Amino acid sequence: MTITPTYPGVYVTEVPSGNRTVTGVATAVTAFVGVARRGPADTPVAIGNFSEFERTFGGLSRDGGLGYAVRDFYLNGGGPALVVRVAHDDAATATVDVDGLGLVAVGPGVWANTLQVVVSHPASTAEADDIAAGQGGGITGGDLFTLAIHDGDPATTDPLEVFRNVTVADGPLRVDRILGSSRLLRVDGPLPGVRPTPVTSTVELDGTAGADGGAVVADDYVGTGFAAAKRGLYALELADLVNIIVLPPPTPAGTLPAAVWPDALDYAVDRRAFLVVDPPAALTLGDAAGWATSVGLTGTATRNAGFYFPRIRHADPLRNGTIDTFAPGGAVAGVMARTDGSRGVWKAPAGLEAGLTGVVDLALDLTNGENGPLNQAGVNVLRTFRESGSVVWGARTLRGSDALADDYKYVPVRRVALFLEESLYRGTQWVVFEPNDEPLWSQIRLSVGAFLQDLFRKGAFQGTTPRDAYFVRCDAETTTQYDIDRGIVNIQVGFAPLKPAEFVMISIQQKTSAAAG
Repeated sequence: MTITPTYPGVYVTEVPSGNRTVTGVATAVTAFVGVARRGPADTPVAIGNFSEFERTFGGLSRDGGLGYAVRDFYLNGGGPALVVRVAHDDAATATVDVDGLGLVAVGPGVWANTLQVVVSHPASTAEADDIAAGQGGGITGGDLFTLAIHDGDPATTDPLEVFRNVTVADGPLRVDRILGSSRLLRVDGPLPGVRPTPVTSTVELDGTAGADGGAVVADDYVGTGFAAAKRGLYALELADLVNIIVLPPPTPAGTLPAAVWPDALDYAVDRRAFLVVDPPAALTLGDAAGWATSVGLTGTATRNAGFYFPRIRHADPLRNGTIDTFAPGGAVAGVMARTDGSRGVWKAPAGLEAGLTGVVDLALDLTNGENGPLNQAGVNVLRTFRESGSVVWGARTLRGSDALADDYKYVPVRRVALFLEESLYRGTQWVVFEPNDEPLWSQIRLSVGAFLQDLFRKGAFQGTTPRDAYFVRCDAETTTQYDIDRGIVNIQVGFAPLKPAEFVMISIQQKTSAAAG
């Protein structure tokens, strides 16, 4: 702040330090895109536990693999997640008319056909007038009503949701605004001029009954125009941050349409996210090494994906605990989240610590000899050991084949790079439109260097000194006058990643007593 002195004396001003902090982003926000029994479609819904998934999407269903993947995720240590429900394009959404108030289910499916609505008016006029007076706009107690939503006959079921003292008049309690938080219904069409009359009997569907539609296909995930419309997988564009993407099969025992995987990988690259790839239900040991290539998962983009084989087996609560086979993606993502929280994103989500909670056994029990070729081909094998149970026993990306010798061969190395990229992208937004000269470059080196130094202290990089572990360059050598004239500032960041110890070599030599003398 510039001060213009007008009188003899002392002037005090506060000078900003110029220090800008780069904050590391979360590393395990996991997005699930798949088929659920109910809930909004093509909308990312944030959840923090499986109970929240049950309330919004109906929990487990034999008609959808999404619920089982989310359950496995939380059983294995998962945290913040986003859920996007997909449905076939012929699925229909139920609507209902309550005395002129049009309501529509939040998402398609037959699940909404049993919903019943009860409307009641406030019992105490004086109390209602007091509530209404606080809303302004001339609203009176005679404008208020309560809307309760039941699943089944209101006479025999408790309401799933109750919205008290709402109104059709403009104000904070206007019913269409309040129902914006409902997990079941939204207002459909214009509001009536007066509040609905009390309804205590079954409300018949008006116009459209809900329908599940046919089995989902690839176009229901990544159809033409979906990216622009933010539908299917691309509904994640409405979310701020995504680190891990899981695409459960449409049914628990089914297989994701193969055409989805290449588009999902491209999207993961765009979002700096990591794609967990599930094996198809019928994949055999002999075909596992070449399967990813056969469905179009090729090129450098595969650095952002890991393929896990075989499928897992655990109890199915919907079948009285009968053991069944499921895709491993949800459980693997949970292990990643758990490892990130306890050890850091630079620790490989594999090994004896990477146990698969809730898993009884695996669809295929692999030997060391069978594991070896798959590991060399970039397939992460799930193994079962007598002492530790079922574990993740591989930490390679789909670019991890020994023949490729890629810089991002290992899952933790790639995920650390994605973490750094996203954190620095967000943490350097303040640089835009700043004067492009040495004072700016110095600030950049300071803020980025402090961020990397903190990671170094936490053990994220190789090396015993900061010089060995990382570097930050932003000066007249990285940003020439030609760059300055074009409005460009170049920041170079390098890091020495930690790589997992895949092979532990122990040499044993026999030592005789004579030799000891």
